[in-house]
Amino acid sequence: MCAIAGILDIPTEENTLKQMLETMHRRGPDANGIHPIEGGWLLHARLVVVDPDGGKQPMTLCFAGEEYTIVYNGELYNTPELRGQLEKLGHFFLSRSDTEVLLHAYAQWGRDCLEKLNGIFAFAVWEKCRRKLFMARDRMGVKPFFYTQACDGFLFASEMKTLLVHPSVKRELDREGAMQLLLLGPGRVPGSGVLRNIRELKPGQYAEYENGKMQVQTYWYLRDREHRESFGETAERVRALVLDAVLRQTVSDVPIGTFLSGGLDSSLITAICAKKMGGKQLPTFSVDYVDSAKYFTPNKFQPESDGEYIRLMAETFRTDHHWCVLSPDDLMAELENATLARDLPGMADVDFSLLAFCRQIKTHVTVALSGECADEIFGGYPWYRDPEIRNREGFPWAQNTALRMGMLHPGIQKINGAEYVQALYDETCRECDILPGTDPLEIRMKQMMNLNLKWFMQTLLDRKDRMSMYSGLEVRVPFCDHRIAEYLYGVPWEYKDHRGKEKGLLRSAMEGILPEKVLWRKKSPYPKTMDPRYLQLVSERMEHLLADKNAPLFQLVTREAVKNVLLEDQTWPWYGQLMRRPQTIAYLLQLNLWLSHYSIDITI
Repeated sequence: MCAIAGILDIPTEENTLKQMLETMHRRGPDANGIHPIEGGWLLHARLVVVDPDGGKQPMTLCFAGEEYTIVYNGELYNTPELRGQLEKLGHFFLSRSDTEVLLHAYAQWGRDCLEKLNGIFAFAVWEKCRRKLFMARDRMGVKPFFYTQACDGFLFASEMKTLLVHPSVKRELDREGAMQLLLLGPGRVPGSGVLRNIRELKPGQYAEYENGKMQVQTYWYLRDREHRESFGETAERVRALVLDAVLRQTVSDVPIGTFLSGGLDSSLITAICAKKMGGKQLPTFSVDYVDSAKYFTPNKFQPESDGEYIRLMAETFRTDHHWCVLSPDDLMAELENATLARDLPGMADVDFSLLAFCRQIKTHVTVALSGECADEIFGGYPWYRDPEIRNREGFPWAQNTALRMGMLHPGIQKINGAEYVQALYDETCRECDILPGTDPLEIRMKQMMNLNLKWFMQTLLDRKDRMSMYSGLEVRVPFCDHRIAEYLYGVPWEYKDHRGKEKGLLRSAMEGILPEKVLWRKKSPYPKTMDPRYLQLVSERMEHLLADKNAPLFQLVTREAVKNVLLEDQTWPWYGQLMRRPQTIAYLLQLNLWLSHYSIDITI
């Protein structure tokens, strides 16, 4: 994994290039490079995972009368197959790196190479003779790609902080951006960077910048199909897809480990990886909190703690297990770092803990596999399975637009927040590809899958990418293999809900791989602290902020509304299952910090 950036047709001083490269260092601590092109530069910072000597970037190839230069962030999991196809076409390789294979693939097939890639990626290729820049992002949106057009030129980068270094890029928050932060946050509109004129390629998109013009196209989206396989055949196919996805993603020249929460998804990945290790111990990692047993209270979303299941997995598969145990003070210490890592306010202590967790993991391994995205694809979240929530209009993980609207500063209160949110929700539902004559329940479940992949999952992928790469840790997400998503989109809900259990199809498909106790365990979300001291700490910090007459937060929300948040629990979580009162307070603290640190000009 790496960081990439580029500038075209904008005069840029050498010091600015150095500053941009410095913002990329955490993502790519092992090497960096700047490559001049006509009218601009390509920048790269590298985290070495495969072929330390042969994968240096920017990388250039002369082929068929054209000179191609690539900057690439990601990992291809079908490199051997692609290399074999290209060698048969006469290509010769100097390294084992997937970067070189990707560059040759683009030179051979152009944009059609995207159909052949299995992996997570964001890359740009400069074609010297045509003076054209080609850019693309992976199908599921695992790797980021931000861009902006300024001063009649073009800039792109892996993270917004790199763009914001350039003096041509303005840091303006307009009304649209404010609505995203306050009515959708920590989610954001697909393709938006929240700040004015900063955009992001959506998952499954490519773009071409030529003669000062930017054209964006979609090359992948979920397509419906008739599902004719029996349940047994479907389970067999799911098992093959999951096993193949996990095993492909164990390729590495550096130490590799797995996240282990004791839940179904991370446990499956751990079991598969441990078996492949043979006689070697697999490093596994879990996060917990000081006095978690003392303060844990079962609830609808988190019915039991994880420790017992983690220990069972570690003992069964004889892993080299490591715990990261955090206190409320540890969480608060990461508030600023997590905000700067994401370049936006995020999921509060859910981000803080992951940031600290990844920092500890990096002391042991450079690559880790994680279980994100299985819930979106296999229907594991409560809002998939609770008919009342499932059939309610609006984004199911944020049923609190009225609460959010009530917090708005009078200067922006005139907007109709309910209409704004509903329009975005309706647009996503309309975009779903659904076969004619589909049963109403199946229509709804396909809408739910699309809503989750395009919105909720993107928030989690942002979180995973930024919190891990802040410490130069590469985290792979096997369940994000596009082949799994494509297949599961057409599978009927009856199969996915097998035995009336969340992710029942996945559980049945993976029989024999996990201890039964883990395989059929009720879903439990990412662990968070229930220590009342955390609420105390965020509340105290917010009290100090309320006394600050110049705090930029209060250009967006009223002080009275924030005081009410300090005093009352909300009916619905702020976002997802985990963001309740302490996390809502922390989100607002992050918002204020972000506005202040980045010197955001509020223009609502």
